[in-house]
Amino acid sequence: MMDWVPVVFVTFKFLVLGTGMFFAIKWHYDQGKKGKEQADEMRAVVRAGGKVAVVFALSLLGLGLVTFVAGRMLGLDLSFP
Repeated sequence: MMDWVPVVFVTFKFLVLGTGMFFAIKWHYDQGKKGKEQADEMRAVVRAGGKVAVVFALSLLGLGLVTFVAGRMLGLDLSFP
């Protein structure tokens, strides 16, 4: 009886994963057929996301600089060992 458990579980796993992969590929294929209007929307979203990432990186850099300057003014030793 115990010899069949892995066979059943592996078979079930392949069936579930195969079905999931089929529907994932089908969904992506159908999304690709929707047209150019979604491609323009996607470009706008990626562009906006890039702007947000740049603003975040610059604000993080500015915060680090302000923290470093404030630490120096307070007399903290910020040198690397």
